[in-house]
Formats: sequence, C-alpha cells, structure tokens
Amino acid sequence: MNPLYNYLLKLADDSFIMGQRLSAWCGEGPYLEEDIALTNIALDELGQANNFYVYASRVIDNGKSEDDLAFLRYEHEYLNAHWVELPNEDYAQTILKVYVFAVYQKLMYEALSNSANEELSAIAQKSLKEVRYHYTHAASWMKIFAQGTEESKTRLEKAIEDIWEYTKGLFAKVDGEDDLAILNIVPNVDELYKDFVAITEKDFQDFGLEYPANPFMQPKSRTGYHTEYFGFILCELQYMQRAYPGCTW
Repeated sequence: MNPLYNYLLKLADDSFIMGQRLSAWCGEGPYLEEDIALTNIALDELGQANNFYVYASRVIDNGKSEDDLAFLRYEHEYLNAHWVELPNEDYAQTILKVYVFAVYQKLMYEALSNSANEELSAIAQKSLKEVRYHYTHAASWMKIFAQGTEESKTRLEKAIEDIWEYTKGLFAKVDGEDDLAILNIVPNVDELYKDFVAITEKDFQDFGLEYPANPFMQPKSRTGYHTEYFGFILCELQYMQRAYPGCTW
C-alpha cells in the first residue's frame, strides 16, 4: 500500500471520527454558547477530514471518492487512534478529549506545515488555524473544571484516570511512515510525543492537576484493531450508504 495514502487516511480518520463523536453534543451542550462552540469544533474536524480524504483519493487513484473512503470501508481498514473513538461520557471527559486531541493536532500540523509535500503542507497550515482555537478553548475549560467546584475537579480527575492510557496511541505510526519521515514529508512522531508530554505536564501544573503517573499505555492504535465502541460509530456513519448504495442529496 502507498505509504502516503496510509498516512493521509491516518489523519483523515482521526478527524472524521472525532468530528462524529463531538457532533453528538449538538443541541445537548450545557448552554447555548458552548453548544455552538463544540459544534463548530466538530465541523472543523469534519472539514479537515474531507481535505485529507480528497487528497487520499487522488493519491490512490482507484476510482474511490472521498465519500467512499469516509463511509464505505470496513472496520479494520480505518486507521484512527483509539482516543477519538472513546465515548464522550460527561462534559469533563469530552473537554479532556478535545484538549488532548488539540495538543496532538497542533504539534502535528505545525510540523506538517514544513513538509516537503506542498499539498500536505497547505492542508496543515489551513487546519492549524482552527486547531489553535480548539486548544485555547479546551485548555480554558480544563482550568475552569480543575479550579472550579469539588465536583467539577472530581469529574475531570476521573476522566483522566479512565482514559489517559489511550493518549500515546495518537502517536502510533502506520506502515511506511518512517520512510516518509526520512524524506521530510512527515514529522517523526516519537519526537512529537516528547513535545506532547512536555506541553501537557506544563499545562497540568497551570491547571492545578496532578499529572498521570501510570506509565501504561494501551497498544494497537492504527493497526485496524479498534475498541468496542467503534462498531457502533460505523453503524451510525454508514447506515445510509449501506442501505441505499450510491444515494446522493
């Protein structure tokens, strides 16, 4: 398989599934302004996914459109990290998911902005403008929850305890990624993970949170193996295309 194609699917699938997860909050936010904010973040993620799927469809050039890539692959063909498919649960866990994903994407897009691949660089530069807002928004709420009421801090700490072990999966590689890094097309994610740890440690100190001490991290992200939640996501995403093949609107 084409390494660049794999890499584009990795980026697209992350944003696509994250956008789908966050869209569940549309109309369900704690108040109107925050409802709109999360909906806008979800739309940003779906827009980024579309850009990567469009490019991927051209790279593979097998007659499959961006919609085919988004809606008509089997579960094992999706290369997203486990982090994005985890359930929203309460609002504290949702904000934690957005915060961590924003730190990851910010680092990724900053590095990709200097890619030797001009099209990948252009998509990254456009996406970076959106992700910087996502980070600012989520980091603000992390601090509010951590320094708010006893309940808000307890809920955030529980979310960290429950899902932090999935964070390193965001930095898992796909087949051929090391070859792309040698060509300066993509960054070295091992170095990005070190930056991620440094940034989140500093942020947690600012939030007034204890940084997770357990070194265990869940494996298997980006390998075609998914959490128990992923099948339910695909059922929602793929129903129309599976039930009415080729439908348009």
